[in-house]
Amino acid sequence: MSFQVLEKDKSSKARLGRLITAHGTVNTPVFMDVGTLGTVKALEPRDLVETRAQVVLGNTYHLMLRPGAEVLELAGGLHKFMRWNGPILTDSGGFQVFSLAKMRKITEEGCRFNSHIDGHEFFLGPKESMAMQRVIGSDIAMVFDECLPYPCDYARAAKSVEQTLRWAKVSKDQPHADGQMVFGIVQGGIYDDLRRHCAEELVKMDFDGYAIGGVSVGEPEECMYQAVDASIPYLPEEKPRYVMGLGVMHQMAECVARGVDMFDCVLPTRIARHGTAITRHGNVAIKAAKWIRDQGPVEEGCDCYCCRNFSRSYIRHLLACNEILGLRLLTIHNVYALNRFMEDMRAAIAAGNFMEFKETIKKETKGK
Repeated sequence: MSFQVLEKDKSSKARLGRLITAHGTVNTPVFMDVGTLGTVKALEPRDLVETRAQVVLGNTYHLMLRPGAEVLELAGGLHKFMRWNGPILTDSGGFQVFSLAKMRKITEEGCRFNSHIDGHEFFLGPKESMAMQRVIGSDIAMVFDECLPYPCDYARAAKSVEQTLRWAKVSKDQPHADGQMVFGIVQGGIYDDLRRHCAEELVKMDFDGYAIGGVSVGEPEECMYQAVDASIPYLPEEKPRYVMGLGVMHQMAECVARGVDMFDCVLPTRIARHGTAITRHGNVAIKAAKWIRDQGPVEEGCDCYCCRNFSRSYIRHLLACNEILGLRLLTIHNVYALNRFMEDMRAAIAAGNFMEFKETIKKETKGK
């Protein structure tokens, strides 16, 4: 398992990379498709292949509750359980420390939760998280961390960073599955000095890669870029860098220009279920009445299965009738759209015109 920087953009910090995992090679920059419960919602593994997905995410917290470690161990791990042969990255459950704040209590050893499903109490800390990720058998395991809310005062952020660093050390020291890489997570909120401190201390622990966490939690866009800018300079060039929870085209392009290699987000599947399509000219509400007679594809020029075969009119009809096929086809389009976008971004870096590509994306998707 290794990461190699293949080419660097001359006008920015963008780079092409190759991440070799136990279940295949990943070309970076990459968008990773979220499959929280062992499925990218509405899609089969063969759909993921057709939509050019490279990596699927699973979530340790959710998979621990359902189906549980015993079932996954019996199945031989998540790859075999969900019949996906490509790389899998697992979130540690640390985000749930943030998102389930009203249902948990944090201690030095970890976090005591009440299940969001049935309310039963259970414990998740760095040891438990890494043990579960070992059972899952993911190619990339994330350390257990504490994700900060926005806004967050400095004293609270500083205390949380120290907790995250202690948990990172415990996570690193746990046994891992064969070939499993482990990534550290930089926290620190909007405070540059805390971001630097967290990054420098994590690098001393020598992880296989590094994520920038605590973004996309309600902060303004400029604060998200600030968090990236405050972290990247202190992360090693030879290791992959991952911004967690980001899936908006122009934001990913901006972060790639800053030297980021990996992204993930529930956005493409979530907004598909609400009738919205991702396109190069911004998001489009396919449920809108204006598409009722439109015989064009969801996105002109797109060659995904949905756009090759079905019209906006038909997709809108399915959505209006609450037919499952409608959200499935729109999900296929959205997942393909972001994976194709990353392919085009990699091509722009290789061709030496990445900055032009970035500005075009910004103008087309933001209207600026």
